[in-house]
Amino acid sequence: MHPLPLFAEMDFSQNSLFGYIEDLQELTIIERPVRRSLKTPEEIERLTVDEELNDIERAVYLLSSGQDVQGTSVVANLPFLMRQNPAETLRRVLPKVREVLHVAGVEMQLTAAASFLTILQEESVSIQNYSHSFLHIILQHVEHRDAGVSNAWLETLLSVIESLPKETLRHEILNPLVSKAQLSQTLQSRLVSCKLLGKLANKFEAHIIKREILPLVKSLCQDVEYEVRSCMCRQLDIIAHGIGTELTKSVVLPELIELARDESSSVRLAAFETLVNLLEMFDAGILTPDQHLRFLEFYKKLCTLGLQQENGHNDNQIPPPNQEQEKRYASVRKNCAYNFPAMIIFVDPKNFHMELYSTFFCLCHDPEVPVRHTIAICFYEVSKLLSTGVYLIYKELIALLQDESLEVLDALVDHLPETLELLTTGGESSVQENKLLAVPDLIPALTAAEQRAAGSLKWRTHEKILQKYACLPHIISSDQIYYRFLHRMFTIMMTNNVLPVQKAASRTLCIFLRYNRKQEQRHEIIQKLIEQLGQGKSYWYRLRFLDTCEFIIELFSKSFFCKYFFLPALELTHDPVANVRMKLCYLLPKVKSTLKIPADKHLLQQLELCVRKLLCQEKDKDVLAIVKRTVLELDRMEMSMDAFQKRFYEKDLLDQEKEREELLLLEMEQLEKEKQQNEGRPSSDKIFEKKRRDNKTTAVLPKTIPMSVAGSSSCTPSTSKEIKKSKLVRSQSFSSQALHPKYGNLEKCTGKNSTTGYASVSGIGKPSVLSYTDDSFRTRNSSGNISPYSSNTSLPSTSRNMSNSVDQKNNGSKDTQPRKATLKSRKSNP
Repeated sequence: MHPLPLFAEMDFSQNSLFGYIEDLQELTIIERPVRRSLKTPEEIERLTVDEELNDIERAVYLLSSGQDVQGTSVVANLPFLMRQNPAETLRRVLPKVREVLHVAGVEMQLTAAASFLTILQEESVSIQNYSHSFLHIILQHVEHRDAGVSNAWLETLLSVIESLPKETLRHEILNPLVSKAQLSQTLQSRLVSCKLLGKLANKFEAHIIKREILPLVKSLCQDVEYEVRSCMCRQLDIIAHGIGTELTKSVVLPELIELARDESSSVRLAAFETLVNLLEMFDAGILTPDQHLRFLEFYKKLCTLGLQQENGHNDNQIPPPNQEQEKRYASVRKNCAYNFPAMIIFVDPKNFHMELYSTFFCLCHDPEVPVRHTIAICFYEVSKLLSTGVYLIYKELIALLQDESLEVLDALVDHLPETLELLTTGGESSVQENKLLAVPDLIPALTAAEQRAAGSLKWRTHEKILQKYACLPHIISSDQIYYRFLHRMFTIMMTNNVLPVQKAASRTLCIFLRYNRKQEQRHEIIQKLIEQLGQGKSYWYRLRFLDTCEFIIELFSKSFFCKYFFLPALELTHDPVANVRMKLCYLLPKVKSTLKIPADKHLLQQLELCVRKLLCQEKDKDVLAIVKRTVLELDRMEMSMDAFQKRFYEKDLLDQEKEREELLLLEMEQLEKEKQQNEGRPSSDKIFEKKRRDNKTTAVLPKTIPMSVAGSSSCTPSTSKEIKKSKLVRSQSFSSQALHPKYGNLEKCTGKNSTTGYASVSGIGKPSVLSYTDDSFRTRNSSGNISPYSSNTSLPSTSRNMSNSVDQKNNGSKDTQPRKATLKSRKSNP
């Protein structure tokens, strides 16, 4: 088709005019037979059903005189009719369904098979009535000429067999199989017979199986069609479990050996898989020592198949493999890597170093990525099997962490926390004084792995790595995390462009902060979060600050959030960006949940003041709508009290545990400083590890727990050094045992313990039971509040006992002054 020129350039000569007419004719829309899709009056009349008919009558009418689509609809609705009126459905509707199915198409057949199965599963009718009414219909169509329809009915029949009594199975299914399995029957009939025999093998006694089923099995194993031989072969392991070991050795194994030599590769494959499935039935010591050794050596050769040429072991008689052979060799080595954990069991983990270490080394350094990917998947399982000998494979862990392929790294990271825990502890009998000594190259490998993922486009792998690094407080020391990982998390939050990655870094940073053991470092990170994120120039930073606040609420105690993050979060009600104010509104209910009355009454007033300002001054309609919904939610919230309340018991107990752990961090830091001064300043990690090893006992939680804790439980300034030490002995070290294998949610484990009467200091594993009469169990109250975060540093903080509310707006306009949070500390009331 020619493009139409502009009018200024058009030639109105006769030739050109005819060209334009031809173009317009090409644009003519051809009339379509629209009326063919409409129904004629006669068709509409046939499709019309009397509205006064009930469900049963309508179903009978549609099956008798309706079209196929209407009949299919009735069949699909059959389970509903059985639930509503089973007697009438069986008496009037089911006979019509039986008649229609003889001439029904594929769609109705498939629908009927599914409906019959649903009726069986819903138990709308007794199994006796079901077998009497439905079983014959199923058996009539199980050999349908369409393979899809036949398989659908067969699946229904196999499910029905599970529920039928033995007598019904024998007369209705087993006896007809004698003729159905003959060579004179169709291929489909013999395939169905194979699957039915496998299903029936577990329904009868061994002597019945031997007399009536095994002859049919042997006949089908020798069928002329390879599809039948393969199908029957895959049922032999089910039959073997039904007849026992002795009959299996005398009857099934000879057939399997014959099938393993079959001319068809699909039959040989089925025989091999069946043989593997049958291994568990035989004694483990079936191999002689010589056979055991030959099998192991053969496995080792398969693990390096195709690599001899690269390693210089090729003689001139063997030509180099072509590309197709290399793919097959790589596939063999991949399967060997997949089965490596089973081979450790085969040789016994005690013999791993002598028998399999060199093979494991080769698989971890295989030139093909799929092989290394598979062994990375198995790495954790190998670590578990080696137990105290896990230190033997730490170099391979480092190699896989530094692998050039991100697929390998991604597979290894899935169980990285559990693997690192095994590698750094080496079993209970070999705990190291310094955790890092177990894996000296661990930290460089971990940092390199994260940076390599960060430099790629696979952000999901990067996100996963950051999530798994939350286990590091359990693996390495607090200082090592602070100097090598914590600031990296902050950098990712500030510079990465992928939101899930930023959130993962934020959560992991909060976990690092949660278990940091130096108050000065904690204050530095808190200050950095508030100034660079909460008061950051980019609205994106301020949004990430609110994400961090949400993680702080989840991971830390209420007092911690209220002291450091409550007012900085409320400052964002004045943010010039609507999205920031909107996100804050969504967070406000969680913010309010951190308050306790009456101690936090002043903070509650601040919250109410900010909400009122938003209601009065907000101009963005979307934000205002969210504010109104948030106000309703805030009004419905019940406030926690300082004393324990029954309805908040579990949450209050969990919060007390968090606060107690945070207090213990400060006390332990003070004890370490004093010990360093008295004993020549030894390493803090050695002190901490020694206390963890010595701390093996737990206190017992009394059955009757008071609902409130007396204010006298707070420690006085005269608390002696011995009392502090006793607290450390009574509580397990949560820096070394703070993390569960499921590191995604650290504190939920503590919550589970609290519901059973245990309050886990570490939040995981063995519950450290805590007595409420312990003088170290702190509470906040309006008369005497001792916060575990009091310090003389210049970090802005929010005292939980301020007497006067602060009007955020009076601190200066955000247009003329820098964004600073109103966080000046005030002295608590006496």
